[in-house]
Amino acid sequence: MLTGWFLWFILIWVVLFIGLMAIGGFFMFRKFLKRMPKEDGKSAMDWEEHYVGETIHLWGDDSKALLTELVSPVPDLFRPVAKQKIAGKIGELALEEKASSITFDLIIRGYIIASPKRDHKFLRKKLNQMKIDTTPYEHLLD
Repeated sequence: MLTGWFLWFILIWVVLFIGLMAIGGFFMFRKFLKRMPKEDGKSAMDWEEHYVGETIHLWGDDSKALLTELVSPVPDLFRPVAKQKIAGKIGELALEEKASSITFDLIIRGYIIASPKRDHKFLRKKLNQMKIDTTPYEHLLD
């Protein structure tokens, strides 16, 4: 029979293990769903890669630096994924507008559109820290 501190150790370990497995499974399942093809045969991640690939020549060093600065509040582990998603949205906007280069306005709009609504509070804070006027983008932040 298990008694005393060893019983508690085993019970806590089991609960912790199941919790960590559930969290990991949740994030893996989300990644799986993003890789599932849509009606057009491409997944959301395929489109992101397509837009980035089509507009890679439009990115200047200052544009890349601005994007890197904008995603700096994102934790290191998730930063590459966030950067890819935002760059994909910026590329999509650039292709729609037939832009000749990635401009400041495109980066800010893509950053706002690609960010989830729940993160707009942090997004506003970052833009204010960088002294970027959000007035022209209020319709996207609502």
